[in-house]
Amino acid sequence: MSAGGGHAPVRVLVVDDDATVALVHRGYVETLPRFTVCGVVHRGADVLPAVRATAADLVLLDIHLPDESGLDVLRRLRAHGVDVDVVAITAARDVDTVRDAMAGGVWHYLVKPFSLATFAERMEAYAQHRLEFARRDGSDALGQEEVDRLLTSRRRSASALPKGLSPRTLDVVVDHLRAGAGGDGTGDVSAAELAARCGIARVSVRRYLEHLERAGLAEVRPRYGRAGRPENGYRWSG
Repeated sequence: MSAGGGHAPVRVLVVDDDATVALVHRGYVETLPRFTVCGVVHRGADVLPAVRATAADLVLLDIHLPDESGLDVLRRLRAHGVDVDVVAITAARDVDTVRDAMAGGVWHYLVKPFSLATFAERMEAYAQHRLEFARRDGSDALGQEEVDRLLTSRRRSASALPKGLSPRTLDVVVDHLRAGAGGDGTGDVSAAELAARCGIARVSVRRYLEHLERAGLAEVRPRYGRAGRPENGYRWSG
């Protein structure tokens, strides 16, 4: 993650094949005091040169581009070791695309269409987490507690919560989900099993699990060969 700049505005490169949509996203960015637009491009081939030319901190990357997939652009950025963060902004919502984008290290995955309020919430969370890293830039090695704090902050930012879900309860669910079936990070767990561990109603746990799945932080697989009603098993993938 590019953490330089401290309190300087985050420099954003907008990438979208549709000029009208790109203009809307540029307008969204310009409403946020902690961000500034440093460029707009419409083709995948132009992204890497534009990032280098503008010293962008963040790329708002469309997946469907006229010359290549945004996923290929993402891979090229990583292959060249470019120090830039990426938020995928796309109508693509299939599991493979989401998984590939997450594997490529996208910060957020925003599905079109979305409101200015949703966009602002995600961007402000990103800016705050970026600032946390900037405050520690050049410091001595971090202790486990600080690393955990930064990871928790990143987790909350990357999975901004729908109304009615609590960050504190999310942390409890995530901790137990990461522990897996045996408490050692292996094996999947059901909503009922997590509910028993967390001391939370199963219907509530299922809402958190569904949210984590949508955010690409949890995988769900059907459990076969077990007595009783079929159920899903969940595994942490963040």
